[in-house]
Amino acid sequence: MTTTARVAQPSPHILAALAQAGATPGKTALQHAEALVELAVDLQTQPKTAQDLVDAIFLYARAEELAAADPVAHARALAGRGVALRRMPGYTMDALVEARGCLDQALTVLRAGGGDEEVAELEMNLGLVLHTLAGAELAPLKDAVGAYQAALRFFTAERFPREYATLHNNLATAYLAMRLAPEREGLREALAVQSFQEALKVVTLDDDPVEYAMLQNNLGNALQAIASAHRFENLERAIVAYDEALRVRTRHAMPLEHANTLVNKANALMNLPDGPDATDNPIHLRAAIALLETAEAIYREHGVLDRAHIAAECRRGLAQELAT
Repeated sequence: MTTTARVAQPSPHILAALAQAGATPGKTALQHAEALVELAVDLQTQPKTAQDLVDAIFLYARAEELAAADPVAHARALAGRGVALRRMPGYTMDALVEARGCLDQALTVLRAGGGDEEVAELEMNLGLVLHTLAGAELAPLKDAVGAYQAALRFFTAERFPREYATLHNNLATAYLAMRLAPEREGLREALAVQSFQEALKVVTLDDDPVEYAMLQNNLGNALQAIASAHRFENLERAIVAYDEALRVRTRHAMPLEHANTLVNKANALMNLPDGPDATDNPIHLRAAIALLETAEAIYREHGVLDRAHIAAECRRGLAQELAT
């Protein structure tokens, strides 16, 4: 029985479906299992409440038992349970560890006997599970990267642009979170920039403005982080990326995101010389102060006082730097 099932019970109509799966004449155990998986997929695809996912998990678990003699059908039920466990709101680390086990076992079978698309979808889900577990030091982050890269072998930019963009965004955030030897730190940042740029090849301002803005903001952050001989150029590119994000993240439409991006842009400006050969940056410092003032006001307006305090402290520090 699953982690989730130990703390929640299925709905009465699900219990009835489970009883019927064992009582309907004329159907094989495999046919019953396939019917339960079909019902579970419907619940999982567009869950209205967390209970729908609990119900799906119970259905998958019963389907696993019924399909025990068919390795592929059993693996598909196991995979479904793993995905449902990942999607549970308020999941625990125990649930994610269980989800990882389900997905690992299912992929062992489906890589040989399943379809390419279903395998890629499971690789992507496994990557998400491992990525979260890595944040709790329960899995190596490189395993999440490997799962995302495996999914990209099928989810190409031409055929699956949305999945391609999602995977590259996930890859980039994983690269930025990795810890490498000091001499290789610049590599992970460069890989993150490359992945954000790949995602932006298929996510456009017109088609998906919110995703576009998020990727541009993240690209700017990654460009700021790169330690290279091209520091001036990278900071200039970061500012261009933030300006692109601000086309969508306006103060009226997305005030907090607007403020966050202003702070990111201010951080780039305060580190950017006023010219390629300049040794100081009073012009950019004044611009950064103005951005921080606006961000601070927005944070206070929306009750985000911790961020308002940080913006104010940074602004005062820059003002003191200008005065000296």
